[in-house]
Amino acid sequence: MNAETLKTSDFYFDLPKELIAQDPLADRSASRLLVLNKKTGEMKHESFKNIIEYLNPGDCLVLNNTKVLPARLHGVKADTGAAIEVLLLKRREGDVWEALVRPGKKMRTGAVISFGDGLLTGQVLDVVEEGNRLIRFSYDGIFEEVLDRLGEMPLPPYITHKLEDKNRYQTVYAKYDGSAAAPTAGLHFTEELLHQIEAKGVKLAYVTLHVGLGTFRPVKADLITDHHMHSETYQVSAQAAELINETKKSGHRVICVGTTSCRTLESAADENGMLAECSGDTEIFIYPGYRFKVLDALITNFHLPESTLVMLVSALAGRENVLNAYREAVKEQYRFFSFGDAMAII
Repeated sequence: MNAETLKTSDFYFDLPKELIAQDPLADRSASRLLVLNKKTGEMKHESFKNIIEYLNPGDCLVLNNTKVLPARLHGVKADTGAAIEVLLLKRREGDVWEALVRPGKKMRTGAVISFGDGLLTGQVLDVVEEGNRLIRFSYDGIFEEVLDRLGEMPLPPYITHKLEDKNRYQTVYAKYDGSAAAPTAGLHFTEELLHQIEAKGVKLAYVTLHVGLGTFRPVKADLITDHHMHSETYQVSAQAAELINETKKSGHRVICVGTTSCRTLESAADENGMLAECSGDTEIFIYPGYRFKVLDALITNFHLPESTLVMLVSALAGRENVLNAYREAVKEQYRFFSFGDAMAII
């Protein structure tokens, strides 16, 4: 199938709503794991704890250590008292953020919003692309502490249950604030499991990609090549680059945890698949026909029908293999999306 003629509808599968996981499991690593052989399409059903059996000494596991901001704020318009919801998307500079504001019509340039009885105020500076607002915030103290007190976790629109513990929408290795959504494949790992993986001789490399809300945006274009990807900020440390380069040179596998880690490496690598310390913004769109420079295998969750994430995993394992695996997951009643079960494409 020619990548230029691939349609969004080519990545459709039927997903019953009751398979969308609404709550995290009590034990992070207790989820199920579907193991897919990317070459043969052969599948195995496992427990996530057994992921260690599919990792070999000398392999490198790449994890995204971004931290989700409690980025959803409920406030009132200062002059009228009308309820306003603000979702922080990206820090532009200092205390100026790009944000999604609802209802947007009321929030013209100059409008002021008050949060937490004035603990935090925001003034709209400008209206930018897609109707997002640039807002300058004013507060006493440290912004992150104020946000932690007033903000809610920006759970995806398909999760309707309230999250009792904010930390369950963070990985155990989350370190750098900046995401509007969690890198959810990493939610399955416990500190204990990571120690066991390291003890087996598997290297752990941490990169950072701040996940934007574009990750949930539906693909509206008919032809996938007409879809424009959202921009996300990434960073690769010298230490991570060295670990990954060593792994490639020694003939071992680079296994990404999550599509965000994959997109970071594929954006940052040179043509030979080698990395150096770097940072930047990426709009990389990976779909069938893409030749991976760094990635050998992927641990990921089950994604939305017709999403860019299903297209990415199809680039690695082939569209038919992936859709067969998804149909099998539906049949076996796997749990889907952020708090759902996992898939290893090996």
